[in-house]
Amino acid sequence: MADKSLDAPAAQVPTQLSDYRPYPFALTETRLDVTLAAEASSILAELDFSRRAPGALVLDIGKAVDLRRLAIDGAELDAAQWRRDGEILRIDAPAEGSFTLSSEVVVNPSANTAFEGLYLSGGIFCTQCEAEGFRHITPYPDRPDVMAPFRVTLRADLPVLLSNGNPVSAGDGVAVWHDPWPKPAYLFALVAGDLRAVSGQFTTASGRDVALNVWVRPGDESRADYALESLIRSMEWDEKVYGREYDLDLFNIVAVDDFNMGAMENKGLNIFNSKLVLASPDTATDADYERIEGVIAHEYFHNWTGNRITCRDWFQLCLKEGLTVFRDQQFTADMRSAAVKRIEDVLTLRARQFREDQGPLAHPVRPDSYVEINNFYTATVYEKGAEVIGMLKLLVGDEGYDKALGLYFDRHDGDAATIEDWLKVFEDATGRDLSQFKRWYTDAGTPVVTMTEDWQDGHLTLRFAQSTPPTPGQDDKPPRVIPIAVGLISPNGDEVVPTTVLEMTEAEQEFSFDGLAARPVVSALRGFSAPVMLDRQMDATTRAFLLSHDTDPFARWEAGRQLARETLLAMLRGESPGAEYLDAIGQLLADEAADPAFLALCLRLPSEEEIATVQAQGGTTPDPDAIHAAREALATEIARRHEAALEAVYARMEVSAPYRPDADQSGRRSLRLAALALLNRIDGGRRAAALFAEAGNMTERAGALGLMIQAGDAQQALSEFHREFSGVRLVIDKWFMLQPLHAEPDQAVAVAQHLAARDDFDWKNPNRFRALIGGLTANHAGFHAADGTGYDFLADWLLKMDAVNPQIAARMSAAFESWTRYDADRRKHAEAALDRILSAPALSRNLGEMIGRIRNAT
Repeated sequence: MADKSLDAPAAQVPTQLSDYRPYPFALTETRLDVTLAAEASSILAELDFSRRAPGALVLDIGKAVDLRRLAIDGAELDAAQWRRDGEILRIDAPAEGSFTLSSEVVVNPSANTAFEGLYLSGGIFCTQCEAEGFRHITPYPDRPDVMAPFRVTLRADLPVLLSNGNPVSAGDGVAVWHDPWPKPAYLFALVAGDLRAVSGQFTTASGRDVALNVWVRPGDESRADYALESLIRSMEWDEKVYGREYDLDLFNIVAVDDFNMGAMENKGLNIFNSKLVLASPDTATDADYERIEGVIAHEYFHNWTGNRITCRDWFQLCLKEGLTVFRDQQFTADMRSAAVKRIEDVLTLRARQFREDQGPLAHPVRPDSYVEINNFYTATVYEKGAEVIGMLKLLVGDEGYDKALGLYFDRHDGDAATIEDWLKVFEDATGRDLSQFKRWYTDAGTPVVTMTEDWQDGHLTLRFAQSTPPTPGQDDKPPRVIPIAVGLISPNGDEVVPTTVLEMTEAEQEFSFDGLAARPVVSALRGFSAPVMLDRQMDATTRAFLLSHDTDPFARWEAGRQLARETLLAMLRGESPGAEYLDAIGQLLADEAADPAFLALCLRLPSEEEIATVQAQGGTTPDPDAIHAAREALATEIARRHEAALEAVYARMEVSAPYRPDADQSGRRSLRLAALALLNRIDGGRRAAALFAEAGNMTERAGALGLMIQAGDAQQALSEFHREFSGVRLVIDKWFMLQPLHAEPDQAVAVAQHLAARDDFDWKNPNRFRALIGGLTANHAGFHAADGTGYDFLADWLLKMDAVNPQIAARMSAAFESWTRYDADRRKHAEAALDRILSAPALSRNLGEMIGRIRNAT
């Protein structure tokens, strides 16, 4: 039992969903005049208010904002007319009618290491205002339900001055921008600096020409083409699939090196982490290209699902993020392989969100309270939020979904909406009662669905039972609506009942199929139709049958995944690898007609973290070292058993054509590297070294380098790699990440410590910090070292980062969330590390909330 005396500090008063009240003023226009200077930027703001309800004029203001002047309708306010209390500014406003509030403040961008508000990144002025960053620029009602058009004047002796909306005028050191669409403050953006544009044009369905620009640092122009192409594909797709047309004359994307997130959907001026814009074959992997394409699409799609319709309050974050993630998943599925995309999404969900649901950080898709909203940009809000949209679409059908989305856009354009608004349009469009379905938004945890079968004389009965384990603050979980897609396959491999969606609404429920000639094999949870854990007893022979014959790609992959998982669990019990799994791998390797990307996923063994999770759920204390050894042993056995077949695949998947990051070539390279990863266990890294020397693209170069590190003979290659790419920051991030990730577990912490001491470990850069720390924490046995050195290393760096960038520290602290599942000695070391963080004298609200919740896990 954890020590409950170590709760988060009492001063961290949660914000409650139930406390929401509308803002008592309408904001009809925001005018900003910004003079940029590295250490003292001046912001003049004029806010046109009109009172619509009784109440004080309350604005948010960051602690580092130097307030110089306040006036109402030109009359300067004296000290008795306003009060500043922490980050709250209360002003005596007129009791009725309209008025203009003017303010003048000064902020210091160069001192802003938290990268929230206005800051400098390598000499470029930029902003990040979601969720509550605008208050660090100027006093404002910094909440998403206060929306206004913006007119912005920028002044600086810099060649490029950008803000939201359309350009009004530009002169020597001055630019004026106007965004006619009302928006909340979190969507405000400005960028100023020495930048170059890679430009294009898009003609909308109604015939309007839109100018497109991807702004990068001088010298990076050749690596921005793919981002521009991805933007154009996104615009075309959104018009075709959702009927959404872009609504400004200009769309700008800017790449910056220092950014806490991946990207930000500011209206007409998307700011991106440079790793999600810049790509060339010699510096970016296939995964980088796919990620760029997907995130460009995600931020563009926000123009309607997030900007034109935003969220009423931050508790509704899933309204914009879950829907937009679902849309970008659809986009990638259409651009590439739908089957492979679905499997990859499920892998991400299980690795991140299921783990979140099963630990101290569990929360509903729409949480009830928070201390620091930045801590709720989570896999539950994003990925599980997208799964909820997918279930809704499955339940109402494609036609019902399209009808509901049309009504949503018509009814709520220009609104700050809620989950209730979202569900109401589906009810109105389809006639369904979604009151029970709403539990997916309000109840935390991953449901466990138990399935049993009964076969009698041509009659098959499937019985299901659902339960959801308790989560923090929620002990009792009523039944949810769970769509379970099933198909029936005859013993000869023919599908006798195609995919049918069973709608489960009770705690226990059964469904029947009649008139069957022979007992079929049930293919359950096809397409991963609901984000649940399916508990179903099945022998290895049946799993192997589904792997060979299932017509649903996800269910086929899942059968192989479960077979691999059961094999590893058996090995941890001291048994030998079963013949069924090893034989199934041989059949997969012999299937030359299969999608290479799909086969690559089938060859990927369950992660060590996944096996630890399964063991913990079954009441077994995981041993990270034993799990690592079993996984290595199984990979080695596969390589020995199928060496000739793996060699043939490796040779057959070689791509001789000029590099393209498309689905075809990417799939071939992924299968080639999957085969090489297995062969690497038995050839001492020989083939990986040869590939590293000859590879003409970063996918194979970085893949080979990681395998050489695993094989223990990579020092010369690491030196060569660093020397070749020392001037390419994003590639050196990979260099920092690969070493602790692929190190032997007993060396991983020492490797990380050595790298952290290097002069080029620019730890204040979020990408570099995430690369090294993330590389170590992803090395399961290395991070969970029995002596606690992994925990100590992470605690040291979280405290150091917290002093300059609390958001990054808080997000990286989630690596601790599973600490209670391990043995007593590991728990003791983890407790000491967590207590040390909590006792730090100047702990941020961000990190304090996260560590407090993690530490009090039981």
